Amino acid sequence: MSRSTTAPVPPRTEAFIGAEGNRIVADVYGDAGSPVLLLHGGGQTRHSWRGAALTVARSGRIAVTVDLRGHGDSEWVASGRYRNADFADDIRSLALDLARRHGARPVVVTASYSGITSLLAEGAHHKTTGQHLLAGFFIIDMALTNETEGARKVTEFMLAHAHEGFATVEDAADTVAAYLGRPRPKNPRGLQKNLRQGPDGRWRWHWDPRFMEGPFNINTDRDAIDADMRAAARDTPLPVLMVRGESSDVMLEEHIHEFQKVAPRVRYVNVSGAHHMVVGEENDQFTQALLGFLDEADKARA
Repeated sequence: MSRSTTAPVPPRTEAFIGAEGNRIVADVYGDAGSPVLLLHGGGQTRHSWRGAALTVARSGRIAVTVDLRGHGDSEWVASGRYRNADFADDIRSLALDLARRHGARPVVVTASYSGITSLLAEGAHHKTTGQHLLAGFFIIDMALTNETEGARKVTEFMLAHAHEGFATVEDAADTVAAYLGRPRPKNPRGLQKNLRQGPDGRWRWHWDPRFMEGPFNINTDRDAIDADMRAAARDTPLPVLMVRGESSDVMLEEHIHEFQKVAPRVRYVNVSGAHHMVVGEENDQFTQALLGFLDEADKARA
């Protein structure tokens, strides 16, 4: 059972090494307990998990939020490889490192495509070693298919300003607010962690455009890894909880049922009032579901 505390848990920034020797930057919250690896969605950074990481650390665990390859402060890989399989290889390296450091396999908390890559990492590791890489999957708004109108809109939004960027952080905040259909935050400077300022003074998203457009982009291997992803979901005995924003247009209710046909023991919850970015909406239902699942995974691991 977790140990609850209300004390502040300031993070420390550490570096990990990915599958290609690439530098991966992480924030680590907490000093003791089982590790929890929080993986962002496409185009985000580790900072999107700050609130959840504080909650995890205050429950008596170690929360590790990372910038995945090509995102945030992590290295833009020279090879330009941003396929699902490449991210899975990095996750495998991260999970093994965390297990060595903390003496326990991590639970992964994933958003969108990082749920796919985590399943691939677990499946590949178990297939080659006979051992489990992870201790459980808390999967937010990820499906076995991404052929939805909502997914298309996300892609279009990410690419719309990938190259020309924005004149100011406020312009970027206005664009995000319009996309989400809600007012701009009073202090848009919080968005600055997801942007980088170029030599021309313009602000651009803090991720490598090759992630979406390069010859080895995130979509180039989706058909090739489909069978592996489904096999990993079907075969893993580990705890799996799927979380869907009730108003999400990226993962629909029918996609959850499709997932459960492949893996019938997988459970899911709908977070009322939430959209695709469940974690960013600070919903109490999300927090309760997360802490309950971490308790479940710790019991299963014991």
